[in-house]
Amino acid sequence: MRTRLLQNLQADAQPAPRWMSSLWLAVVVGCVYALSAKMSLALLTPEGVAEFWPAAGVAAGTLIARGPNARWGVTAGTMVATIVANLMGDRNLLSSVVFAVCNAGEALLAAGLIERYFGWPFSLDRLRHVLALLGAAIVATAVSGIGGTLGFVLFHDSAAPFLVTWQNWFASDALGIVTVAPLVIGLTSVAREPPARGETIEGFLGLALLIVMSIIVIKLPQQPWTTIVPIALLFPILLWIAARCQPVFAAAAAFIATLAIVIATTIGIGHFGDPGLPVAERVLAARAGILAVALCAYVLAALFAERRQHEAALADMQEALTAGAVTTLAWDVLTGSSQRSANAAQILGFDPVETFSAHNFLSRVHPDDRERFKASVRRVKPEHPAYTVTFRFKHPDGREVWLEETAKGEFDSAGRLVRVKGLTLDVTARKQSEDQQSVQNLLARVTVVAKDMCRGNGLPDADIQALDRRIQSMADAYTLLCRNRWKGVDLAELVRRQLAPSASDVNATIWGPAVTLTAPATQALAMVLHELVTNAAKYGALSTAHGRVEVNWHRGPHNDAANLSIVWREIGGPAVAASPDCRYGVGIIRELIPHEFGGSVDLAFASDGVCCKIDIPIESIPSQAVSGPDGEIATMLLARADEVIE
Repeated sequence: MRTRLLQNLQADAQPAPRWMSSLWLAVVVGCVYALSAKMSLALLTPEGVAEFWPAAGVAAGTLIARGPNARWGVTAGTMVATIVANLMGDRNLLSSVVFAVCNAGEALLAAGLIERYFGWPFSLDRLRHVLALLGAAIVATAVSGIGGTLGFVLFHDSAAPFLVTWQNWFASDALGIVTVAPLVIGLTSVAREPPARGETIEGFLGLALLIVMSIIVIKLPQQPWTTIVPIALLFPILLWIAARCQPVFAAAAAFIATLAIVIATTIGIGHFGDPGLPVAERVLAARAGILAVALCAYVLAALFAERRQHEAALADMQEALTAGAVTTLAWDVLTGSSQRSANAAQILGFDPVETFSAHNFLSRVHPDDRERFKASVRRVKPEHPAYTVTFRFKHPDGREVWLEETAKGEFDSAGRLVRVKGLTLDVTARKQSEDQQSVQNLLARVTVVAKDMCRGNGLPDADIQALDRRIQSMADAYTLLCRNRWKGVDLAELVRRQLAPSASDVNATIWGPAVTLTAPATQALAMVLHELVTNAAKYGALSTAHGRVEVNWHRGPHNDAANLSIVWREIGGPAVAASPDCRYGVGIIRELIPHEFGGSVDLAFASDGVCCKIDIPIESIPSQAVSGPDGEIATMLLARADEVIE
């Protein structure tokens, strides 16, 4: 019972924060609206309409910036403030109520149009948003102006023509929305996403300089040459603020310029306060100046904001393309020029400062794939405009990669190919994975066939199992290479992997500097280590409980020697025969490294334990992996297996 009572009390209390928020918003909007309305009523046209009504921008801007949840608070604050400000002037209660309804409806209509077509939140960082705000202001003030004019005619004894009163209402409210609403919207956007500190400092410096220039413009004497001076002084600052800062600073700049023009018109100084001109002409000039400055600031800010957004999006796209090893291409067939995305230099390996033409690209396609690549491009026709081709590509440093190009042709009215656009993807890892999978499948099939042949020739099961382990050793090496994307294997990791079936940290010690082996070196050394481990497990140190193996390597006194030296030493094992009966394994150990890399192997069957020293010339190790089952190592293994079977 107590729990249910608490739940009911909590449910009753939930709406309170929203009502409190609406009430607080109504108070704030009402105070600001009343203050700006009271100031505007001090400067009236002969028809009794305010020349400039910034209060309209306060209400509309708050509704647009805060969204639908602010509707009740803004409406209440606007109506109360309008009634209070009008009653404090020369208006009666009925006209004040009519004006309050019109002002609140105006803000609701402007915000409703923005929300209907552009959603929320709304910002002025796009040109279409600036034009949308201008359109919403025109529609909303035109409609509210009809009601406001009726209020003047029916309850205020206005003798001015209906159209003139409507025009003044429309112009003053529209300017109020155009000049003040962007500032409110911008401040709300900044509250959600504050600008960087440097941008904030630069923005405030620009606004301070604009204030100084506005004062200078106001104090200019009435001379013909002063007509162009305000533009020359203010436009560069507006351009600077729009280009370097968020749109809120441009909105603040437009508001400052608007205040300067209104003050000059009200006090009667400067170009907009020329006492020799009729009031109507001065008001018209002031309104035109305000509109021109505001739209110029907003349009420039929106254009620069869009450019920054596009640059950020392009940078993100470039990062995504680089991460996915994809580059874009655009080839002009008529001129032969080729354009690629900025990450092409990284993926294709050429110097980014050099011109990379279609001819240069084609010259680096592997000769065996070049004709197939050209044939794919030649087959592009209006009825078959796209092609996909996979080929090998040689980097300037000699490294070979696999690329997959997918592109589509563009044709002129005569059906001639004029342009090719598409994507080039680095598929080296995928191709190598496919090749290694093929190798592993082949090795599995070889194992099955070899076992059957061995059994058919009456070979013992021990020999069959030995052959199976040798093939498995090769498969393990391929697994390491595939896991490292064929970028090399750490020597220590390879040694541990080959020792694992017969040794552990208890009876095996390895040490040496970090060395990354290439794919060919990994495969060859894996086979040699496998034979050494097998021999030690059968006859040597790993065949007893007290024996152990030491493996170490170095690259000379300063780790910069041309040779990689690896030493295998067995300690504590049984006495070793001078000529052990292990012809095949010994052949692999002694012949494979010299055959593949021109290195040397010193295998000694000392009585106190086997010692094997391997020297591999670093510069002789190829930089490219064996890409298929017909590599020399696989061929040698199969040849050796054939010897065993025979």
